[in-house]
Amino acid sequence: MKKVYLVAFLLISISAFAQKSELRSVVAKKSDAIESKIIAWRRDFHEHPELGNTEVRTAGIIAKHLESLGIAVKTGVAKTGVVGVLKGGKPGPVVALRADMDGLPVTERVDIPFASKVKTQYNGQEVGVMHACGHDSHVAILMGVAEVLASMQKDIPGTVKFIFQPAEEGVPEGEEGGAALMIKEGVLENPKVEAIFGLHINAQTEVGNVTYRPGGTMAAVNDMKITVTGRQAHGAYPWSSVDPVVISAQIVNNLQTIVSRNLNVTENPGVVTIGAINGGVRSNIIPEKVEMLGTVRNFSKEDEAMFIERIKTIVTKTAEAGGAKAEVKIPYSNHYPVTFNDIALTEKMLPSMRTTAGADHVMLKPPVTGAEDFSFFQEKVPGLFVFLGGMPKGKDPLKTASHHTPDFFLDESGFVLGVKLLANLTLDYMGMKK
Repeated sequence: MKKVYLVAFLLISISAFAQKSELRSVVAKKSDAIESKIIAWRRDFHEHPELGNTEVRTAGIIAKHLESLGIAVKTGVAKTGVVGVLKGGKPGPVVALRADMDGLPVTERVDIPFASKVKTQYNGQEVGVMHACGHDSHVAILMGVAEVLASMQKDIPGTVKFIFQPAEEGVPEGEEGGAALMIKEGVLENPKVEAIFGLHINAQTEVGNVTYRPGGTMAAVNDMKITVTGRQAHGAYPWSSVDPVVISAQIVNNLQTIVSRNLNVTENPGVVTIGAINGGVRSNIIPEKVEMLGTVRNFSKEDEAMFIERIKTIVTKTAEAGGAKAEVKIPYSNHYPVTFNDIALTEKMLPSMRTTAGADHVMLKPPVTGAEDFSFFQEKVPGLFVFLGGMPKGKDPLKTASHHTPDFFLDESGFVLGVKLLANLTLDYMGMKK
């Protein structure tokens, strides 16, 4: 009897493996067939970028495409977001796939035919607008995934939710947006999402490669505003002042001791950066007030709490030592949690990544001190966020323009791998739940 059960088990396993291989083969062929379409979509989005919460044109193109595939579409989610639901021909779990849509207030310098010439108003200033982080490629890739999976609908053992998210880079002052608002408006419900996958193109990773990290892969971020108030005086008589400029300089230096003396750097990295400091109007007037803006990055809730407590203590006590007063607002305008890849899910999906890209092209990566609001989705459901190579082969990553810069550039030949990766992660995850 045991032999009978063993034979039956082996036959079922062989059948499941053959079915999975067949689906991967279909995904590969269908993805390759639409590669030129994916690149064309990306170029169009690149030429016509839109800032967070204003992605009206982008959303319209996405919605029209999803509707043409027979996918149920909801628009206006979190202002300009688009959500498509594809119900497979077989029962199974609900898997979400996410792409972010917004560009950045950056003026493009790249010499390409589809370079952005768009200008707009941002925080009261006229700025150029550019897809300087690759969100245009994320949208095009997910549109490709939708086309591939819609053509395989009868073979899909579950439901796919396509989430096209606005405002990952942040929203105008006083507005809500991004992943947090999509969740607030119920994007992970009806149908309820069981797992979510996302990717980010990387201009310092060679095309054809995929990198990942279990656990904390991108940092939590808190921005902060520090206000130091002293006593104004003539610059010739500093002893009559309580100088907020000198005290602010001391605060900037003292804050760096958090990383060097309070953080266990053998466990997690951390960053405290002051990015703006403003005070005074003349060379011979010691001002009454100095304002500073900064960012704080951590990889655990414990480190985040420690950093916030130490920042408040250092700022207020340094000011007191100089006879001034100081106020710290942290977070000041935004907070993203750690982008935390569910460890069990990451381990489970690693074979899928290796089979899709090739084992030699899937690599463990160090933590990234940048932040991602994909983290809000991961707080609600298990999620996996990976990085897709976008650097031309043979280039030096140290000499390649980084994200958020005017010279940011992507090799489009890596996009089709992104389509295959997201499609296979979806189907393989569903296959494991049978």
